[in-house]
Amino acid sequence: MGNLSKTKEILKNKMDIVPFNDKENICIVGPVNLPIKQGEFQTTFQWYTWLNIDKQYATKELILDAIVNLDLASKQQSSVLIYGDFENRDDAIIRMHSICHTGDIFGSQRCDCGYQLHESMKMIADHGCGAIFYLANHEGRGIGLFSKSLAYLLQEEGFDTVEANHALGFEDDTRNYEEAITVLEALRSKPVTLITNNPKKLKALKEHGLLAHDHIPLWGGVTDTNRHYLETKVKKSGHIPEQQLIV
Repeated sequence: MGNLSKTKEILKNKMDIVPFNDKENICIVGPVNLPIKQGEFQTTFQWYTWLNIDKQYATKELILDAIVNLDLASKQQSSVLIYGDFENRDDAIIRMHSICHTGDIFGSQRCDCGYQLHESMKMIADHGCGAIFYLANHEGRGIGLFSKSLAYLLQEEGFDTVEANHALGFEDDTRNYEEAITVLEALRSKPVTLITNNPKKLKALKEHGLLAHDHIPLWGGVTDTNRHYLETKVKKSGHIPEQQLIV
């Protein structure tokens, strides 16, 4: 029992419970030292994860006792990579990055997600302070991985990315940033500058008073296989265009 008690004390010191809504709290865990190496790029981030947890688990000890039975391996949890003095430095930059199983992991060239993830990590390290919020329930702009595979099949028949989502009965973009913003507010009280081309992300931060200097655009990784996808995001989803992209 002594060892168990010591283990819990170690973990509880790295946990933070913040209110989220009427039914759930968010439990944030970290930081964990996470050495990163991608080709020539190498650095160390401070890694946090978070979990939406029913308010019945109101203490850190109750959460630790419950995790064995929560079947977390069959669900996705989100992460944050922190670089530098994120809590105190004035000029932090962040990216709200939606998980992309195909682009981030497999290096798919049907989108630019993998490029944006890895490039934003380099930008934050070069800047000296920032964070990447890796949002696990945002696959396929919120439709999930299985539905995304169906949308891809429709795209192979001539649908664009927006048309494919609509054909499956989804909105173009169902993503919500309230969870990530709650975690951001728990980690930092000062405004941030957002790495994005998406005005919906800018609006979400602005509504919470967290936006500093508009945004830092992130276009690149354009290929013959993703150009139509990127053009559709500008023409139909309102993304802020790069001059060289739209011809």
